[in-house]
Amino acid sequence: MRTEVAGLADSLEDMRREVDAGLSDLIQNEIKAGAGEVAQEAGQVLLAGGKRLRPLLILLAHRLAGGTDDSEVMPLALAFELIHTATLVHDDINDEANERRGKPTIHARAGQAKAVIAGDWLFVQGFGLGGRYNESIVTLMARCCANIAVSEFHQLDHVLNLATTPEDYLSIVRGKTAGPFASGCQAAGLVAGLSEEDAEALERFGMQLGIAFQLVDDLLDLRGDERMGKPRGADVYEGKMTLPLIHALTLSHGTHRERLADMIESFEDSNFEELMHLLDRSSSLEYAEILVRTHLERAQSALDRFPPSEAKEMMLLITQLVMERHA
Repeated sequence: MRTEVAGLADSLEDMRREVDAGLSDLIQNEIKAGAGEVAQEAGQVLLAGGKRLRPLLILLAHRLAGGTDDSEVMPLALAFELIHTATLVHDDINDEANERRGKPTIHARAGQAKAVIAGDWLFVQGFGLGGRYNESIVTLMARCCANIAVSEFHQLDHVLNLATTPEDYLSIVRGKTAGPFASGCQAAGLVAGLSEEDAEALERFGMQLGIAFQLVDDLLDLRGDERMGKPRGADVYEGKMTLPLIHALTLSHGTHRERLADMIESFEDSNFEELMHLLDRSSSLEYAEILVRTHLERAQSALDRFPPSEAKEMMLLITQLVMERHA
């Protein structure tokens, strides 16, 4: 069993290298074509590393759906990664973050104006690749990007909003984080010729996996983890209402809730131990962990309609890897 898992993990790594090579080639070709500094700055963020989960899942969903030639869907996979990176560049500006994955952000290096343009350039490159597909795929991509923007607005409205509900949180996550997973998997299935019904099963897989992925990020942000590529508690400092905080506020009362609210509104490094105590008191981290398992089980169930294949095993392995990130 361990040998099988290791083999699947090696195959995932080979696919990740193919994606990285495709992204690198794109940047180099744009530099040669005269894109200059904007391509160089965008390329530094794009090629700084990362899990590449979105393009990997698109490639795997295409194979699961019966696709036999990765080149048919690789432009789509790269497109979603370019669009994802564009959102990171703009997020870093909004969050006033000076580092990502241990390296200076574009606005920290080159200024906010150039960072905005670099993010726009990445969006355009993504749509340039995605635009070669049929209208239904382009419409899916456009709707996904529009939902990201809507969710970004909602998230900004909920910064330091202690009245934020779990429903508000899930609405933001579905549009901003999980939506690209869902739309990418669904589009890959359609490229491979799946029926609408089967492609929607892939959409459900991506949505549930994406929600679990964000919940794990919330947990890692609070606990601290070098894999996050940003300082511990960055979300708390930025006033983002993550699910553990929302849950703790809901279950806490009296002086405990007042203290938790005060810390969220003016958080400092010295508050970490007390914050974690209050979260433990309301079992908020455990609650988030339960939801991670629930959403991953739903993701796995969405694949039940597809016959056994290596691609299916690799997609199930990814759900397990997401589960283990917070262990």
